[in-house]
Amino acid sequence: MAKLQFDPKSLPIDSYAGESAVAPERLTAAGLRAHFAAAPHWQPEFTDEHQQRAASNQHTAASVLMPIVTRPEGLTMLLTQRTEHLTDHSGQVSLPGGRAEPEDESAIVTALREAEEEVGLQRQHVEVIGTLPDYYTGTGYCVTPVVSLVHPPFDLVADPFEVAEIFEVPLAFLMDGMNHQRRTVALPGGSGHRTFYAMPYDRFFIWGATAGMLRNLFHFLRS
Repeated sequence: MAKLQFDPKSLPIDSYAGESAVAPERLTAAGLRAHFAAAPHWQPEFTDEHQQRAASNQHTAASVLMPIVTRPEGLTMLLTQRTEHLTDHSGQVSLPGGRAEPEDESAIVTALREAEEEVGLQRQHVEVIGTLPDYYTGTGYCVTPVVSLVHPPFDLVADPFEVAEIFEVPLAFLMDGMNHQRRTVALPGGSGHRTFYAMPYDRFFIWGATAGMLRNLFHFLRS
């Protein structure tokens, strides 16, 4: 849905996913490179949102960059808070990205271009290490997550039309199943329920498609 008819933060927590955290040695630049270079067999987790949209034949191709920043104190994930006036996912926490343009040669090119446009992340700082399975959103996008290492120092400039704030979350926090909540909302008109993941961090509420794609990174790194 484009405009939310509910406040996801107000919904009660059904449960915690609860899986053990990704091993610390995999949450390093070298560990991530090695895991993507010799990718094991693993099973993605598809949420209600993904399953409802994947059956449709009408999707808009898009990509997001999963920018893992190589900080001395530990890896972090760079995320954005979207502005409130946007049509899709307004006010939500997102990964930098957007729809593919005809001139984009690949999903990776789309992710790099969108990150540059949204947050000013220059490509010379970005080391792409792999992709995750496509994720279908409730707003009709088929999103390819492009996982990358981002090497400081770099300067960021938010596009004021799309991005209200840029922030980072420790990757170790996101890659711990004890921080992954399940919440459920009743759909309008008695048409059922939708269960989604949430990963609240500090004053930011990470949920929906962003949390779903982070869950798949989590499963991949645990495999």
